[in-house]
Amino acid sequence: MNLQNPKKFKMLIDQAHESALKVLRPISRKYDKAEHSYPKELDMFASLIDGMNDGGEGINAGAAVGKRGSTETGNKNGVNMSTVLGVIEMCYGDTGLLLSMPRQGLGNSAIAAVANDEQLERFKGTWAAMAITEPGCGSDSAAIRTTAIKDGYDYILNGEKIFVTSGERADAVVVWATLDKKLGRAAIKSFVVPKGTPGMKVERLEHKLGIKASDTAVISFIDCRVPAENLLGHAEIDVAKGFAGVMETFDNTRPLVAAMAVGCAKASLERIKEIFKDQLDENYQTPYLQTSHIAAQIYRMEAEWEAARLLTMKAAWMADNKKPNSREASISKAKAGRICNEITLKCVELTASVGYNEDELLEKWARDSKILDIFEGTQQIQQLIIARRELGKNSSELK
Repeated sequence: MNLQNPKKFKMLIDQAHESALKVLRPISRKYDKAEHSYPKELDMFASLIDGMNDGGEGINAGAAVGKRGSTETGNKNGVNMSTVLGVIEMCYGDTGLLLSMPRQGLGNSAIAAVANDEQLERFKGTWAAMAITEPGCGSDSAAIRTTAIKDGYDYILNGEKIFVTSGERADAVVVWATLDKKLGRAAIKSFVVPKGTPGMKVERLEHKLGIKASDTAVISFIDCRVPAENLLGHAEIDVAKGFAGVMETFDNTRPLVAAMAVGCAKASLERIKEIFKDQLDENYQTPYLQTSHIAAQIYRMEAEWEAARLLTMKAAWMADNKKPNSREASISKAKAGRICNEITLKCVELTASVGYNEDELLEKWARDSKILDIFEGTQQIQQLIIARRELGKNSSELK
């Protein structure tokens, strides 16, 4: 197993790293304080990323299932790997600003996961947010109550979604809704609802602990009419397949969230190593038990971070090579989310007043990190999914 970054992505990683330092990091505090203000600096930056994506594998949330119809065989490092590596570097700059990037919404991964070829072409270039969570439905996505009733050539949506990342700014929202509550998970489908569709209304924007540069919306749907062709994938309800169709979305997005956590933790680790450089052995030649307490804690955090990074890369590699990665996606998300929280908070603790005040970004990274262990499935949900995969049990057998 080769644990190094693929050499062909070196230029991408270097460009993303430089962008994080020169574009995102300088405006990080500005948009942390100006919550709900759109970062206009991202418009030109997003255009550059679009150009990179058009030329091949880049940081492309909308291509997270690889190239359809590909005949490549053997070991492939493709768009999932390049996206994960790019996201790590971008979140090294600022997680909230990455989440604000046009055309890189989590809804784009949802489209890539379940859309047919015609829909992939039609929604190409669309900035899509993703609306799953409801007031009474958080981690249990199968409990969705938003309904989609067929009416001629349309579906009529009714319900409310909360915590929709980029819900106000995006061109469209991918909405999860049920075609028939009696049929449970199998009846849940996803719909692309363009911004401005009658019946869809942004009710409010949330005030948050972290990722303040990213808008998080509450959206209501009242008799919202959506064309039937905007239902992603197939309209048929396959009880045997169950929830698998829409859950494929999470298999694509969870490694991306893990990459965000790896990037955010990397920023904190690098900064604390700068602060305590006089107490660290840069060549790692001093035995662990003979180091100072602070050095030992930093070395331990580095080891945990490296484990999270490699697990994230594995989940991305499996997706590129069309291997089932539901278990690995949850493992990477659970590990990276937890470790990111631990590292960023420990860095604030070890640096005391330096880490707690706003002269440093350490306190901001600690605040930003919390959401990375929550959205796209909490730590507890990830562990439950992993247990089901390990024990070969379904959701009704292991709750």
